[in-house]
Amino acid sequence: MTKSSKRLPALHSTFLISLTILFFTTHGFHATAKSSIFSENSSPLSLGLKQEKLCHLHFYFHDIASRPNPTAIWVVRPPTSYKSPTLFGSVAMIDDALTIGPKRSSKLVGRGQGLYASASQSEDALLMSMNLAFTEGKFNGSSLTVLGRNAVVEAVREMPIIGGSGLFRFARGYAQAKTLTFNATTGDAVVEYNVFVFHY
Repeated sequence: MTKSSKRLPALHSTFLISLTILFFTTHGFHATAKSSIFSENSSPLSLGLKQEKLCHLHFYFHDIASRPNPTAIWVVRPPTSYKSPTLFGSVAMIDDALTIGPKRSSKLVGRGQGLYASASQSEDALLMSMNLAFTEGKFNGSSLTVLGRNAVVEAVREMPIIGGSGLFRFARGYAQAKTLTFNATTGDAVVEYNVFVFHY
């Protein structure tokens, strides 16, 4: 047997090992490349999204600042706010009840959770940033997000709905707020909300 014929099995084994390494390396690279895609187009149907519909929600927002169980508390009060007629710069955190009727004893349908801040030095205008977290009916566990200007002295204020979760994914619309009662001594208020929102 010649020396070259003795080298053939060794060369054949080396070739197979190299081919195997190349195969797994190449396939591993493609798998990694595919899983690291940052952005791609998707079909709405792939997320179960069908026809868009318009929904009207109506409820009452109870902003209670008085003791013993306040649902709105001031968490930031800059020193300059005490000299400001609008409490400019002050921030309140809220966990306000949303009810089906204007009385606090009415059926609870959710909570208004978030914050509002005095954002004007010359008028009573708030920056509202809150989630409307619903706990009743088919919207239980779903929420809408409100972010906008609330000029509380106006009869009806309008604020954008910028998104949502659960059944309100991809939501957009607006909320109208109308103050029913306000106690200047305690700071307690009841506000009627009409919310119009597009969602799938």
